[in-house]
Amino acid sequence: MKIIFAGTPAFSVVSLNSLVKAGHHIPLVITQPDRRAGRGMSMLSSDVKRAAIALGLETYQPASLKSSEVLKKVRGVNADLMIVVAFGQIVPQSMLNAFRFGCINVHASLLPRWRGAAPIQRAIMAGDNETGVCIMQMAEGLDTGPVLFQSRIQIDARDTSGTLHDKLAHLGAEALIKSLTDLGDENMPTPQEDLHATYARKILTGDARIAWSANASDINLLVRAMNPVPGAFTFFGDVRTKLWETTVLDDNSIHDAPGSIIELMQDGFVVACGSGVLKVFSLQKAGAKKCSALAYVNATNLKVGHEFK
Repeated sequence: MKIIFAGTPAFSVVSLNSLVKAGHHIPLVITQPDRRAGRGMSMLSSDVKRAAIALGLETYQPASLKSSEVLKKVRGVNADLMIVVAFGQIVPQSMLNAFRFGCINVHASLLPRWRGAAPIQRAIMAGDNETGVCIMQMAEGLDTGPVLFQSRIQIDARDTSGTLHDKLAHLGAEALIKSLTDLGDENMPTPQEDLHATYARKILTGDARIAWSANASDINLLVRAMNPVPGAFTFFGDVRTKLWETTVLDDNSIHDAPGSIIELMQDGFVVACGSGVLKVFSLQKAGAKKCSALAYVNATNLKVGHEFK
């Protein structure tokens, strides 16, 4: 098929590569404009732009898809459809109507659960046992379109947003190729049940702060969900510290103040929570590298009775 591809981060690259490998013709790749980033604030291209250049594909980087100039450019390609994978901009109705097969989207959740910007993180934070990908016919609402194809996967007890991201990127690419085989057949997409919809709002800095008054299981889920970005954090004194690897210990007999260090071990240390206790294996104080719990204890002179806030 002749396809316009729209995407931006690494998650999108897996689908783009799969489309090319499957023999689909990609005359145009749309991605976000280059941004300034890093300590030097140098201009950086998106993962999709770098991948498209490596594949010899034309790239287009409009600031918005809403202008008549962009619509004219897209219509001029005369593509069969547009595929959108984590693009990061709203696709206007005029563009949804510009293709014979419309626009389809690869979304990293089991819709209608976790519509929105952060479905992977929110699924882990909620303690979901499974997630997956949906290939969705795009509509004007936020992830509200009917589903063409769905594929499920279990969330492992040690999955972080990083590991689950990679699994879903590959699962989404596989599902996308399968769904294109049936596109245009009599198989009708399945409307979503709006009553069961949940919203995966964007992760803000405050979402990543650990509330030690919460139960240990929820804190452990937060640590996994915020790994690798932005990192679940707490404070030791006035120094921000990110927790990277933790586990819940089955001990509800502890009644120390939430955030208190109650035991130091060779492979970690134990922190009291509002309910239950959390064992910390690796963490990182501001301005330093990620390290083991033992290295952190030695560097900060952490002792039993000290508290995270």
